[in-house]
Amino acid sequence: MPVCTDNYEHEINNGKNLRTIKCTYCDSVILAPDSACFVKIESELPLMQQNKTNAIILEKELISSYWSVPDMYTFQNVGFSNTVGSTKYLTCADCEAGPIGYHDLGNGRSYVALARVRHC
Repeated sequence: MPVCTDNYEHEINNGKNLRTIKCTYCDSVILAPDSACFVKIESELPLMQQNKTNAIILEKELISSYWSVPDMYTFQNVGFSNTVGSTKYLTCADCEAGPIGYHDLGNGRSYVALARVRHC
């Protein structure tokens, strides 16, 4: 079984994902090797686990390293949320953990945060 890591420099080969990308919480495959391009974009994503004592304020974090996917059919197992502004958030289709990234309705591309998935 492959070893998973958080060292992203070794996950990129010719600008693409070298290994399989899986959900952090289950063993579901999100993307096959060599199917997404590495991009540096600063974007805020809601935290995967929100503080339940303050349901009014959505906690977010700034993420800058993403796998860019040009076509939603490239994914193996990804769910899309309802539209929020010009964005749809991405989740694991099996366990519904997320958001692991977002889909930009403006340019039609999807972005998976490297920090929110496993590379195996």
